[in-house]
Amino acid sequence: MAGRRWQSGSRQFKSMISVIICSAREQDLNQVKENISQTVGVPYEIIAYNNSDGQRGICEVYNAGARQARYDTLCFMHEDIEMKTPDWGSKVVNLLSEHPKIGLIGVAGGGYKSVTPSGWYNYGLEINGGAYSNVLQGYKRDEKKEGHDYNNPKRELFSKVACVDGCWLSTRKSVWQESPFDEKLLTKFHGYDLDFSLAIGEKYDVVVTFEVLLRHFSEGNYDLNWFEEMLKVHAKWSYLLPVNADNMIEGDLLQNEKWAFRRFLQDSLDNGITKSALINVVWHSRKSSFIGFNLMVKLGFALMKMKPKKRNPVYQPIHTSL
Repeated sequence: MAGRRWQSGSRQFKSMISVIICSAREQDLNQVKENISQTVGVPYEIIAYNNSDGQRGICEVYNAGARQARYDTLCFMHEDIEMKTPDWGSKVVNLLSEHPKIGLIGVAGGGYKSVTPSGWYNYGLEINGGAYSNVLQGYKRDEKKEGHDYNNPKRELFSKVACVDGCWLSTRKSVWQESPFDEKLLTKFHGYDLDFSLAIGEKYDVVVTFEVLLRHFSEGNYDLNWFEEMLKVHAKWSYLLPVNADNMIEGDLLQNEKWAFRRFLQDSLDNGITKSALINVVWHSRKSSFIGFNLMVKLGFALMKMKPKKRNPVYQPIHTSL
């Protein structure tokens, strides 16, 4: 652990940040440490765990860091990030202190989280919630140029969303204590951001801030591990989904969810996912007020009639997130 150490009273602790990082590359970690020291603008500590062997899931690492943290504001962040906003720590601390109803802050997220399994961006919905983001997004796997992914449809300093992306997350330690990362369910490196968002969103507002800008050097990795962890999250939260922070008309959403779910099932078969795994997804969907028992049965029958059109060992979702 590195960073500044401060001795102060509990009131001052509220203006300090504990930054928690699950590290895979020492070089990246050293770079982000230096970047934090130059930009955070408030007293801080960095709690970094060397997980280069991948033996611990990110939920386990983040929970360990949060338990060790001495300060009231927690920031969970990837190490392949460069913070661009000067004094971003003050902006985070002020947002959480001035708005007690806010429980989780991100820099990218979606205003609607579908019943159909997906990341925060949703899967194949023609009518969708707003996308909210303020990120300089880079790419390592795709041959794309870095771009400023800025979406602020309501022209706000921060916008309420259904869920946020996990490249950068900030919350209060008290909120984390109420809803820690689910390290028993999620033992790898995916799904933790969606699960954390939905858990905190039951009691607090989840928001995207437009006052903090960062550079993210890589896009997400959507392999079979991603798919398996995402299905666990949807099985857990089916009773809550969909989450409609954008207050869209539910009649239109239901029709689109039906179409998207069928498309999801076919695309999953095409990418090598077994019918037995997909049956489990359909079965859990009955808990949703949108799906219910009757539609669940229809989706199950539709799945039984489907045949894979192609095979691909790596799951490739239609939409991608950070």
